[in-house]
Amino acid sequence: MNAPPLSTARSVPTLPCWARIDRQMPQPGLPLQSIVGPARAVSPLLDLGAYEVLWSRQGASFKTIADLFRAHPDALPSDLVDHDEAEEMARKVLALLREGGVDRFGVRIHRAGEYPAKLRDARDPVELLYFQGWWNYVESHSVAVVGARKASEEGIRRARKLARQLVDDDWTVVSGLAAGIDTAAHTAALEASGRTIAVLGTPLSEVYPRENRDLQRRIAREFLVISQVPVYRHSQQDWRLNRNFFPARNVTMSALTEATIIVEASDTSGSLTQARAALAQGRRLFILESCFQVPGLTWPHTYEQLGAVRVRDYDDIRRTLLSADQDR
Repeated sequence: MNAPPLSTARSVPTLPCWARIDRQMPQPGLPLQSIVGPARAVSPLLDLGAYEVLWSRQGASFKTIADLFRAHPDALPSDLVDHDEAEEMARKVLALLREGGVDRFGVRIHRAGEYPAKLRDARDPVELLYFQGWWNYVESHSVAVVGARKASEEGIRRARKLARQLVDDDWTVVSGLAAGIDTAAHTAALEASGRTIAVLGTPLSEVYPRENRDLQRRIAREFLVISQVPVYRHSQQDWRLNRNFFPARNVTMSALTEATIIVEASDTSGSLTQARAALAQGRRLFILESCFQVPGLTWPHTYEQLGAVRVRDYDDIRRTLLSADQDR
């Protein structure tokens, strides 16, 4: 159950030279340079642009794009989009990222190497991820800690304690950088000298909530920040539509991790999207005992009947994770 040691995870920075975008974008009409991944030759910027073109089309969603790639199982984004259009879109996206203070980043593309195979367990898996930081951490043993944005003081305390316990057992703490439980989990993991990964519901160039700007930058610098949000689409549509990217990232967060722990949530919480995804993806789902004690709250009992583990103390989590690890 040991994750890669910190020295190993930091040995090679996962910010490839092609992602240093200032002064390196080719002039209009010139081809984007290709790199060779384990599966096939790939031009990262071309495929980035092509993926963003797909997202710019009317009615595009994670489902419609996943359906498109299911219909073309061997395709890369650049196989499905005019290359001139893709190159032009790549320039727009890089400009938007630059405006948001992002001048170094990486992408991971399905079928192009270092894309996490476990993401394919999602119902509508994403084809491309943006990231900042050290990609190696995505392969460490990890657990998601999630819950309410408007968390109680007791919920914050529980999240912090859980994060410290997970760090003590050498797990990477993953969360969504939202207010409340997510922020408590990330900060407690950092304070305990542990590893943490943030999976955003915004592009890399955005911070939500704004007060987490320094936290996001620190995680990007020392660990790993991931986004699946299409940059151009996010910049063009109403903020109310952009809210839909948050529950979608919970599905990806579940697929990236070995288990999800829900600390505190209402019956309408976005964390329940992750609960459903975890069970559908064959991941462990843990629900703290305190959730079952809230009068009138129905979801904990529903998910327990569907296979979630009711957590009375941390040993319930440790035993279940250890058993799952031994079964692999």
